[in-house]
Amino acid sequence: MCNFNKQNKDTKAFIHLFMKKASENVGGTNFLLALIEAMKTKKPNALMYKEKQVSSNNTIIKWNKVVFKDKVDVLEEILLSHRSSEDPDFNILNNENIKKRKLILNMVKTLTPLEFVVTPQNPNDGAGFNFKAFDVADEDNVKVNPIFIAMFFCSTEFTKKALKYEI
Repeated sequence: MCNFNKQNKDTKAFIHLFMKKASENVGGTNFLLALIEAMKTKKPNALMYKEKQVSSNNTIIKWNKVVFKDKVDVLEEILLSHRSSEDPDFNILNNENIKKRKLILNMVKTLTPLEFVVTPQNPNDGAGFNFKAFDVADEDNVKVNPIFIAMFFCSTEFTKKALKYEI
């Protein structure tokens, strides 16, 4: 998932366009990358940060709910098992193990209402943007939003490649 080169052309184009537009809406590429770097400094994962926000010098991301370690662990396990996936649109509910499937469903129920809002600290830098954790979330099909993965789980190198990608 976090290997930009292994994404299909449609996903690369989607991530490129979204990140390009996102960087324009927060004051530029450096502001977006600085925010992602600030998120990476929050250990073990920024999602578990009790203040439900992370800020850099110029940009801030906020979300509406604290995510506990057990849910982040389930998500990280899914991402690790699909790390080199050529198919970024995989359904995370495709798991034969009934116990793991139940853990995944609980994690999905927890993360579905999450909404992330990114805004520049100076309103003159742009309008900001928002995104959710999942692209699709129904009872039989759940697909993780690649923007959510890029922001919270991938390196800044992933985002740099996405921004430099040419359609």
